Amino acid sequence: MFETHRVQSRSRGALGMLELIYHSIVRDIRKQHRHAVIGLLMNIMQTMVFALAFYFMFSVLGLKGTAIRGDFMLYIMTGIFLFMTHIKSMGAVLGSEGPTSAMMKHAPMNTIVAISASALSALYIQVLSMAVVLYLYHTIMTPITIHDPIGAMGMVILAWFSGCAVGLVFLGLKPWLPGFVTIASSVYSRANMIASGKMFVANALPSSVLALFDWNPLFHAIDQARGFTFINYNPLFTSVSYPLMISVILVLIGLMLEFYARRNVSASHEAAR
Repeated sequence: MFETHRVQSRSRGALGMLELIYHSIVRDIRKQHRHAVIGLLMNIMQTMVFALAFYFMFSVLGLKGTAIRGDFMLYIMTGIFLFMTHIKSMGAVLGSEGPTSAMMKHAPMNTIVAISASALSALYIQVLSMAVVLYLYHTIMTPITIHDPIGAMGMVILAWFSGCAVGLVFLGLKPWLPGFVTIASSVYSRANMIASGKMFVANALPSSVLALFDWNPLFHAIDQARGFTFINYNPLFTSVSYPLMISVILVLIGLMLEFYARRNVSASHEAAR
């Protein structure tokens, strides 16, 4: 009633939306921990613990011979980085604020901004953690060389995008099947500990075993990332197009589910969780 509406150009509206997403990203990052630097350090420590745990597991079980010829720790980190990026982005999108959130009562805010902020904040934290871990390993332990850094970074983005796509589908189902989504997302995260293929390469698997992992977009992204990272590995049984197409399809399905939920969900759904 007392609001004044100003006519905005498309460029001004786009800049306003980007500014809103930026502030939402900052809020989302600081929401994870009171001090943003502490939150980042905790994520770095989690990444390092994962990498060291797999290093000792491979050493104890005598599986180093199954890895690609090259830096063994880099081989482990390529799998860990993409796995964590995928899972963290899925969890971030799934945990983003829905249409009944108190933040949605503020006029410029909407669910698309909340989803975008959650996804981009997860990417920011993971890329920064990855850069810090690689820098520390390069300077303290041994110099490393990445055959195609742009291609390898592209696979990190693809792992992030596919994780966001899966999280978006779960988010669209969340108001209607909260219990199922909680269990399904947890099972998906646990299953990817093995199904992501971070412990082996596709070229070394027999066809009967390869069929058990070939459905997973993250499996393709990790295997392709190792092809870009190591000069002496050429992935033959995975592709970049498959996870990209699956991710685009899941994003479209997730957006349709989210649009329907946004139009029909009520506060009682949130109270029922």
